[in-house]
Amino acid sequence: MSEQPSPDPLFPGRQFISTILSALQTKQQMSGTMRRRYLQRAAMAGMIVGLMYLSYFAVVAVFTAIPVGSTDLSGVGKLIGSLVFGFALVFIYYTKSELLTSNMMIVSIGVYHGGTSWLKALRLLAMCYFGNLLGGLLIAVLVRGTTLLDGPVRATFLATVEHKLSYLGQGPFGWGDLLVRAIFCNFLINLAMLLVYNGLIHDDLTKSMVMIMSVFLFAFQGFEHSVANTVVFTIAAMYGQLNLGEALANVGIVLVGNFIGGGVLIGLYYAYVNDDRSIRRAP
Repeated sequence: MSEQPSPDPLFPGRQFISTILSALQTKQQMSGTMRRRYLQRAAMAGMIVGLMYLSYFAVVAVFTAIPVGSTDLSGVGKLIGSLVFGFALVFIYYTKSELLTSNMMIVSIGVYHGGTSWLKALRLLAMCYFGNLLGGLLIAVLVRGTTLLDGPVRATFLATVEHKLSYLGQGPFGWGDLLVRAIFCNFLINLAMLLVYNGLIHDDLTKSMVMIMSVFLFAFQGFEHSVANTVVFTIAAMYGQLNLGEALANVGIVLVGNFIGGGVLIGLYYAYVNDDRSIRRAP
């Protein structure tokens, strides 16, 4: 077996940048000439997020309802539910679906290296988000006709919706709290994708563990994910349990925070620190 070449100690992310730019080229081609198929890929990501989030609520509700005297097992449910939700990113990655938050990193690197413009990048992100929304909407419509959100599961679900919307009523402090949670969320997501794409991890098990851990951490700590929130709010709207204005404000702030965490702190940062063009031009 031939040994893998050692990364450049000065610019260890060269392969990562090359892989990202290649992925961006594919995404641009699909979103430009194969729009329907691109939207289908994005919708699949929204469906996966929706189903995995519903599984999270079910797990939390089961443990909350276990009678053990005065002991509250909701924390155990949250721990296990977050681990279950962690598989969402694995499913999205291996089905080649399109998720808005990881694309924030990809387009930012593409803009920095001249592979696209900000206008085209925003267009791709908007199309991806629309597809994620369509997938979430389909899940919401299907769930509304079932008993999946009956009983304790619905109580857990609605408590989460209420908590997410409560930030808006806390003034600037609450908005800042929400923003930071969104920054941390997509920092973790794209940190995982950095490890998956950088060429240093070669086996699927380790890649999967990295992705599971990143989502587990953001779910367990209550960080905020724009697509997950969009799907949750869409489901809540189907039950008439949503303040639309607060939901839109929440998603708007979380979108900004997610872009900072994934597009700036991971995307633009790693694009810059692995930019060897000035060194190559030096005499």
